[in-house]
Amino acid sequence: MPKVSIIVPIYNVENHLEKCLESLINQSLKEIAIILVNDGSKDGSGEIAKEYQNRYPNKIMYLEKENGGLSDARNYGIPYATGEYVAFLDSDDYVELTTYEEMYQLAKQEQSDMVECDFYWEYPDKRKEDRGEIYHNKKEMIEKVRVVAWNKLIKREILETSQVQFPKGYYYEDVEFTYRLIPYLTKISFLKKPCIHYVQREGSIANVQNERTKEIFDVLEHVITYYQQKGIWEEYQLQLEYIYSRYLLCSSLLRMVKIQNKKVRKKVLQENWTNLNTKFPNWKKNLILKQGKGGKNFYMRTVNAFTYPIYCKIFSII
Repeated sequence: MPKVSIIVPIYNVENHLEKCLESLINQSLKEIAIILVNDGSKDGSGEIAKEYQNRYPNKIMYLEKENGGLSDARNYGIPYATGEYVAFLDSDDYVELTTYEEMYQLAKQEQSDMVECDFYWEYPDKRKEDRGEIYHNKKEMIEKVRVVAWNKLIKREILETSQVQFPKGYYYEDVEFTYRLIPYLTKISFLKKPCIHYVQREGSIANVQNERTKEIFDVLEHVITYYQQKGIWEEYQLQLEYIYSRYLLCSSLLRMVKIQNKKVRKKVLQENWTNLNTKFPNWKKNLILKQGKGGKNFYMRTVNAFTYPIYCKIFSII
């Protein structure tokens, strides 16, 4: 049995795939299984992936499916994972060569359900290090976790027990996946060094904004409904109200103001403000927000019906 299974969804990344795969096959941890899921690529990505599978048949599994999106490809690969731990890596990103050895050793040393590492934002002309906050329990994790799947090592048993998957057909798939998984995690460890290179390229989903940006409303609603159905809503309500407010006023708002179509942008921004104040009319009284330090919390405390459109205009030109 491999120690780590790494699921790599592939879609039209022929110019980036080899760098990703080279970083995986040369990992210092030898007991790994690489699961390549070709999600209906129309370029040469499939041929590149098959060539690597032929060269490394004992390490690489190649799967093909009709195009269903990133979430569907990840979900498709999960049943094929046989490693003690599972990792996800996007096929246009790459990793340091000791990444999975260090994460696995830390997981075993601390008997962790999940290990999170830091990462680099990789731009064409620069690199920025992303260092996450350490959290000590599930409530803090909801509040502080970086909701990306690809900087985490997750015990396969947890994925099998929880049956948590990525939501098909939505943006923000990592948001829903992460918050659904949190209730099942008891021990989380942190590898405080950047191991993943998160490559920024024009035209990627993360860098193109349109009306689908407002799918954050649906994804967060799915999360809230999930906690309610599990009977744990009251236990985590304070944290979920806080992150709902933070998404709509911070990261998602920064995306919404970049929507090119003026009519759509105006509509989505109005929906954003309406949803926040309808779902959580007392969000400004949230204790995490009121007591929170840092510029983001200070800014959120200044947002009201008057300042919201002003901030939207300011963010649109930044």
